[in-house]
Amino acid sequence: MGLFDRLKEGLQKTRRGFIGPIEQVFRGGGVDEAVIERFEEILITSDVGTAATVEIIDHLRAEAESGRLRDYNDVKEFLRREMLAILGLPQPFVLYQERPFVVLCVGVNGVGKTTTIGKIAKRLTSEGHSVIMAASDTFRAAAIEQLQIWAERSGAQIVKHQSGSDPAAVAYDAVEAAKARGVDVVMVDTAGRLHTKTPLMEELKKVKRVIQKSMPGAPHETLLTVDATTGQNALRQARMFDEAIGVTGIALTKLDGTARGGIIFAIKKELNIPVRLIGVGEGDEDLRDFVPEEFVRALLEG
Repeated sequence: MGLFDRLKEGLQKTRRGFIGPIEQVFRGGGVDEAVIERFEEILITSDVGTAATVEIIDHLRAEAESGRLRDYNDVKEFLRREMLAILGLPQPFVLYQERPFVVLCVGVNGVGKTTTIGKIAKRLTSEGHSVIMAASDTFRAAAIEQLQIWAERSGAQIVKHQSGSDPAAVAYDAVEAAKARGVDVVMVDTAGRLHTKTPLMEELKKVKRVIQKSMPGAPHETLLTVDATTGQNALRQARMFDEAIGVTGIALTKLDGTARGGIIFAIKKELNIPVRLIGVGEGDEDLRDFVPEEFVRALLEG
């Protein structure tokens, strides 16, 4: 199965829960106020978000009044344009600036953060980059061991302290080691934390400050992993982590397990934080760069 086919397969639930109902609403042909209201309900219940929904509905009314929406094919093309306008150009996960390139990886419990780190590391090493993983999740049971397994699997190095150690100290040592060894990338794993718990967010700020002491300008990417199945809660998490430490990119996991993939539009429209990566399956290759054109095509053609 090709990469695009895997993407279409991974987005089946979102297509059935989001695009499927839209198709049914517009198959009748006419676009009257009742149809527009039903369409608006679908957007809201699919977690597209208020801001994106209002924009799409306003544009839909204008198109309907102009007579440009004659059949579902016209509506489909309208949807394609609107979705791409919201998502914008691709902004994938890439390495830039000086070495080591430091990635601070954050998120709440259970979103697949450590697995995401491991998959990114495996991709980077397969491309010829050297990687150090920093086991700064020093509190969760077996977190260090889990990262150790991913380091061995990906061919990355790992810097770790004892369980219960200061997470900031681990991150500092990892950056210092990368500088000394000429390593390309440092991936800093952090403990999952509720975005509403102030002391834990303060600890995260400390990790970031200590990284900056070792390497001014770092971290070069602060990557937030969010679970697509949580819908609007993913948006709330992104907003609060961004306010606390400044999120530069998002990895949206578990898209294959939800009909709530519309959250990707809410995140981009309301926060304008780039979605770097999406997870559409369990395999290493199922964590992929987010390409809006491919994503929209897979939704509409699925």
